Amino acid sequence: MPNIKLDEQAIQQALTELNASTAQEWTIENDKLTKSFRFKNFQQAFGFMTMCALFAEKKDHHPEWSNVYNKVDVQLVTHDVAGLSAKDFDLAKKMDALAGSI
Repeated sequence: MPNIKLDEQAIQQALTELNASTAQEWTIENDKLTKSFRFKNFQQAFGFMTMCALFAEKKDHHPEWSNVYNKVDVQLVTHDVAGLSAKDFDLAKKMDALAGSI
């Protein structure tokens, strides 16, 4: 399936579906899908990042993120389409699932 930039309506629909199953919502900031994850400690935060990194590498879709102690800030965007694509929402769903498993 080719990577296609989502239009505003598709983004809002995907965002609504994504947030229907999570306590802490994803938002759109600077045209990027954005969320801050908080964990009990650095070990859990780093473990989350490691699991996400393995998945992201398999999908060849890599997050923009940072980590300070127990907090992981994530921004997702598909650079080759200069915007959001289904790949971003798929990765966001996986990140929510991985965060919930910790």
